[in-house]
Amino acid sequence: MIGNLIDVISSLTLIMQEETTRLTSNAGGRDLAELASAKVRLVGMLETALAKLEREDARWADDMEELVRKRLVECLFALGEASAANSAVLERQIDLSVEMIGAIVSEAKRLAGRSTTIYGARGDLSLYDPAIPISINSQY
Repeated sequence: MIGNLIDVISSLTLIMQEETTRLTSNAGGRDLAELASAKVRLVGMLETALAKLEREDARWADDMEELVRKRLVECLFALGEASAANSAVLERQIDLSVEMIGAIVSEAKRLAGRSTTIYGARGDLSLYDPAIPISINSQY
């Protein structure tokens, strides 16, 4: 059972490293969604395996052989490093995407010239800035 847990952790580490490499190389690709889906599945498998171990024997971590414990700790350490790198790259990509979409929206509003001023009942003026519909061609 612990061997299965180590296999899942190792697979998750490899998937995260692959995704991080692809995101930093700007290669992109449609298979990033497949990598994300694989990560979700592996995390589910990891949670299931840990819950099963805990349910069957609450002292499973204490009863492990020293070599198995060492291998598990190495795998968990590698997973932690891969997770931190993956998280940083994903956060940067999300921030860049949000900024890019904001710039596109601002330019679309500027070109459309659709912002206007509304005269209120109390004699005040307020800026009315309606949302501009934007379509994105995700094929390119």
